[in-house]
Amino acid sequence: MVETNISLKDRVLQKLFQLRPWIKWSVYGLLLINFGYYFWEEWVIATHTLNSASTVLDWTTAFSASLEELAWFLLLALFELETHALSDESITPTVERTLHVARFVAVLMLAHTVYAYVIYAVDVEKKVTVLPGVSDLCEFVDEDAAFAFNMRYTEIDGQNCTELSDATEFFQLIEEGVVTDQRGWIIEKQLAWVDVVEILTWLLIILTIEITVRLQNRDIVGGTLMRATKVSKLVLYGILFVLMGIWATLGQWVYVWDEFVWIAGFAVIEMNIVEWRDELLEEEAAHLT
Repeated sequence: MVETNISLKDRVLQKLFQLRPWIKWSVYGLLLINFGYYFWEEWVIATHTLNSASTVLDWTTAFSASLEELAWFLLLALFELETHALSDESITPTVERTLHVARFVAVLMLAHTVYAYVIYAVDVEKKVTVLPGVSDLCEFVDEDAAFAFNMRYTEIDGQNCTELSDATEFFQLIEEGVVTDQRGWIIEKQLAWVDVVEILTWLLIILTIEITVRLQNRDIVGGTLMRATKVSKLVLYGILFVLMGIWATLGQWVYVWDEFVWIAGFAVIEMNIVEWRDELLEEEAAHLT
C-alpha cells in the first residue's frame, strides 16, 4: 500500500472542489433571495422619499442597490461562463465579443451605482441642515414626516414621537419629509461612505479577476503581474471583511450576510480559476515531457 502525505490544506481544498456544484448553486440561490430583499427594502424606503415629481434619475438612485445586485449577477454569470462553463473551443470571436459587450453593460450599471453612492455621500455631508426652532420630535406629528435612524424609516405619530428620539436638535435629510437626530446623521454618513468604499473595492476585485482571466487565456499562469493580482485580492477581500465589521457594530446584519454570500459567490469563481490554472500547468508539463 502506498502511503500518501496530504496536508490538511490540500484535503480541505479537495473537499471544497468536490462540493463545488452544491456550493455554487446554493450561493447563487441565496444571492437571488438577497436581491428580492433589497428590492423590497428600497421599495419601502421609496414610498417615503419619492413622489410624482421625482425624475428617472431619482428612481434609479433610489433603487441603486437593486440595480447593483443585477449588475453583479451579470458579472458573476459572465465569469462563470469564461472560467468554467465554456470550453476553450467554444469561445469563438463572436462569443468573446458578446461576453465583452455584456460585461460593458454590467460595468455601466455599476458606474451609475458608484455615481449614486458618491453623490449621496457628499450630499449627506453637505446638504443636511438643522431644522430651526424644532426641539421635540412630536412637533412633526400630523406633518406626514418620517424619522430615519440606522437605515430604518418610521412614520412619526403621537404614540411613537417620544420613543424614537429624545434629542432637542433635529436635521432635515436630503429626502423631503425625512428627519433624524445628531446620532442618526452620524450613522447616515458612516453608512454612505462605507457603501462608496465597498463598491470601489469590488470593482478592483473584478479588475484583478479580469486580468487573471486574460492572462490565463494566453496560457500565462505565473509572473509578476499574476503574483500582484493574488496579493491585491488578499488586501481587497480584507477590506471587505473590515466593512463587514463596521456593519456588524451598527447591527446591520443583513448587509453582513449579503457581503458574506457575495464573497462566497466570487470564491466559486476563484475555484474555477484555480482549476483552470492547474489544467494549464498539466498541459505545460505534458508538452515538456
